[in-house]
Amino acid sequence: MTYDLPVGTPTQLWLGGKLSDSSTGATFPVLDPASGELLTHVADATPEDGAHALELAVAAQAAWAATPARVRSEILRTAFDLVRTRADDFARTITLEMGKTLSEAYGEVNYGAEFLRWFAEESVRISGRTATAPSGSGRILVTKEPVGPVLAITPWNFPLAMATRKIGPALAAGCPIIVKPAAETPLTMLLLGQVFADAGLPDGVLSILPASQASALTGPLIADERLRKITFTGSTGIGKLLVRQSADRLLRTSMELGGNAPFLVFDDADIDAAVDGAMAAKMRNGGEACTAANRFHVARGVADEFADKLTARIAALRTGHGLDENTDLGPLITDKQRASVHDLVVDAVERGARVRVGGQVPSGPGSFYPATVLDLISEDSRLLREEIFGPVAAITVFDTEDGAIAAANATEYGLAAYFYTRDLDRAMRVAAALKVGMVGVNRGIISDPAAPFGGVKESGFGREGAFEGIEEYLDTKYIAL
Repeated sequence: MTYDLPVGTPTQLWLGGKLSDSSTGATFPVLDPASGELLTHVADATPEDGAHALELAVAAQAAWAATPARVRSEILRTAFDLVRTRADDFARTITLEMGKTLSEAYGEVNYGAEFLRWFAEESVRISGRTATAPSGSGRILVTKEPVGPVLAITPWNFPLAMATRKIGPALAAGCPIIVKPAAETPLTMLLLGQVFADAGLPDGVLSILPASQASALTGPLIADERLRKITFTGSTGIGKLLVRQSADRLLRTSMELGGNAPFLVFDDADIDAAVDGAMAAKMRNGGEACTAANRFHVARGVADEFADKLTARIAALRTGHGLDENTDLGPLITDKQRASVHDLVVDAVERGARVRVGGQVPSGPGSFYPATVLDLISEDSRLLREEIFGPVAAITVFDTEDGAIAAANATEYGLAAYFYTRDLDRAMRVAAALKVGMVGVNRGIISDPAAPFGGVKESGFGREGAFEGIEEYLDTKYIAL
């Protein structure tokens, strides 16, 4: 069956609030990962287009920063309303270009829209402070000012929410922003450009530049002295490269990078609740999430029960096109991503792991990979160290609380962690001991626009969402009176 995009889906660049062809007229294809079929072609931004977008942003900076906070807030609130009104178009587009099920796509639309509402409210709450100098020589006045033009680079796994999480605070703070969406999923962002145009965002404040060659577009922008901040969500390797590129000009940077989330199940846990949480933490978005549970560390006394129940739940998942109402699990984003996931499974099996369910690449079109459960996993298996980013649950056992914590922390990443226990003292001890930026206690989904999202160690720095999110786009100025 062939599935069509919503009528009128934009396929050109958004340059300063207007649709435009690439400066060379070039385009690149966008494919449906469930079938491999062509969805459409979109304009392929060039370095010249990037320079034009930055010129527009610089020209708009002063006026946008001076725009009353209430006006910026109302534009964001209108954009929130428009995204929700057009939820059907957004959800269908997300499913077609990214692959997730339609129900999960609707969930992303709601989640992504909430960042626009949250930062509409935060826009009018930017504040400073004043105090008398301890020496009595005068007063200390502290103000907040927008950092200036921003470059945002967003990933393919949440093509709407990862963009609104950056656009919302940038606009709320008074910063113009240029967005380079992932080449696999540019259409959702182009729809969002239409939303902001309809919401009355002034020309030049937002540009959206899909590009098949990301570095050719972003490199010159990062080197341009007029750009003042870069925000990125994606792999740790690319994040390190961007930080190095930004260092010569000491750009403000926010990096939300890879994860290797542990999921701990203690022997006093409610096992049925833990399985529910495991399904949410592992199978949400088909495992293609930086917060996805990567490693399941289970107390030896309850390991068999947990593994049996999780395997039964995962074995019941139905794979298919995300627009099919009977589908529980869509495809991975590309054949390359599927091969990466399968390589990790093969490596674990070769080192002695047992495949409880799944583990085989299916025949036929589409980048599908079955939901998979492995146990009896060797400590030197790659999937215990590397981010899986697919529907594979890897189960190991532990004997002591200290051993569980040590296993959970045995990674260079530090984004999220989950654990289940009914002991309040243990909950506080373990939460404090886990070296991550976010902890889920007896819950498998932790993302919330009102909570600070981000990690430590090689999972990056900076926070998105919450009160902290807007601070990433503000400079602090001290005035001595």
